[in-house]
Amino acid sequence: MTVTTTLGLAALNGLAPECRPAVRPGDVRPGILHLGLGAFHRAHQAVYTETAVAAAGGDWGIVGVAPRSRDVVDKLRAQDRLYSVLTVGGEGGDHARAVGILSDLGHVAGDPYGVLAAIADPGIRVVSLTVTEKAYRMGPDGKLLLDDDLRAQLTGSAAPTSIPALLARALLVREAPLTVLCCDNLQGNGPRIQGMVTQALEVAGASLPEHVAFPATMVDRIVPATSADHLRRAAAALGAVDSVPVVAEPFHQWVIEDRFPGGRPDWAAAGAIMTTDVAPWEKLKLRALNSVHSACAYLGALAGREMIAEALELPGMVAFLRRFLADDIAPTFEPPAGVTVRDYGETALERFANPDLGHRTIQVAMDGTQKLPHRLLGTIADRRRAGDVPVWAALVLAGWMRFARGQADDGSVLPLDDPLAGRIREVVAGAPDTPEGLVDALLGLSEVFPPELASDAELRKELIRWSGELARHGAAGTIAAVGR
Repeated sequence: MTVTTTLGLAALNGLAPECRPAVRPGDVRPGILHLGLGAFHRAHQAVYTETAVAAAGGDWGIVGVAPRSRDVVDKLRAQDRLYSVLTVGGEGGDHARAVGILSDLGHVAGDPYGVLAAIADPGIRVVSLTVTEKAYRMGPDGKLLLDDDLRAQLTGSAAPTSIPALLARALLVREAPLTVLCCDNLQGNGPRIQGMVTQALEVAGASLPEHVAFPATMVDRIVPATSADHLRRAAAALGAVDSVPVVAEPFHQWVIEDRFPGGRPDWAAAGAIMTTDVAPWEKLKLRALNSVHSACAYLGALAGREMIAEALELPGMVAFLRRFLADDIAPTFEPPAGVTVRDYGETALERFANPDLGHRTIQVAMDGTQKLPHRLLGTIADRRRAGDVPVWAALVLAGWMRFARGQADDGSVLPLDDPLAGRIREVVAGAPDTPEGLVDALLGLSEVFPPELASDAELRKELIRWSGELARHGAAGTIAAVGR
């Protein structure tokens, strides 16, 4: 049956009860301003907040603000600020639910002073963000990347169109308590954003007010790009045509450091974990989920598997990843109370096996030199300090090295989408095309490998061994052998 009804307030009564929003747009006054109106926020924090308000009440509607493109803003306005979340891969097939927690919309590029005024409004008690790392304008050392344009924005001689300028200039005039809640995947995100805002305020001639908090968070939900097929499936599951649905897996998790001087929604009622320390959860995700994801990506891409779910189907892959989790990852840290690395890892494997998510190995393999230090090298360093050789972690790292060489096992070209792509190509091209040459060339990247690992003879020996196995037998053959 063809769905012709368009999502909007007038369409809500015609939706099945389980598809209707828990909160209708306009019924809740705004208390949160969110910068970054992309798919992840709408499938994650917005859903948590709507569920929390429905369960416990409170004026916590969200003002959703798009920093650059206004396409999503215009489409949401045409739908009375309603959109849907299509959950795929769960029991019973597709499920869609409309979300109505957006109280208002904004657009930084089109109305920076309007957004600035909204952040300064005492009715807004939380400013949350999902804008990606680049938007914070920080270098790897945590220092603000200050140029003439940003300086002009911070000192008031140019419109505040950047994230640092919006936050700093709002704090110059704001007297009410505020929480700045970074929900981007940055390690130690709360303290990092506090450092950025502090530096921005110093340029503006001010200091950080005492009534502003920057809690750390850990967010988790796989939200793939919305395809034409997803648009069709969302309409069928919802019973109305939505021009901006978001797609997500059933799993979701949000861990939040509980420091909110101006109050907060009862996110715990929606399943969020409120804690005094996010760090153990962050390490758990980086090492027991993200590193496993990277292992699937690099070894799967070498073996010619397009999708992560297909990589998991390689003979021996699941057994290998379980060994990686148990032998190398689990011994390196203490997980949060009530959680085991084994169970968490099993959940990760189940999630990655969901074919509806459409996660491509090449996509997950992007930006390896930025991801691996946090996802994998910490595990390797901890194992070496304990006097152990991280056999399975070394295989994952050797897989990245073979991937960075730019050629799959069948000879096809593998794209290298990485900030250090030029350096990688340069050092690989200048080295002998042997396992020893490849390992030595890439271990020499001081931007990636700390001296303790770059000079580690035992690690080098293990990497050369695995690089040789991958060269002789391919990723599929190597994984089949170790997964027996």
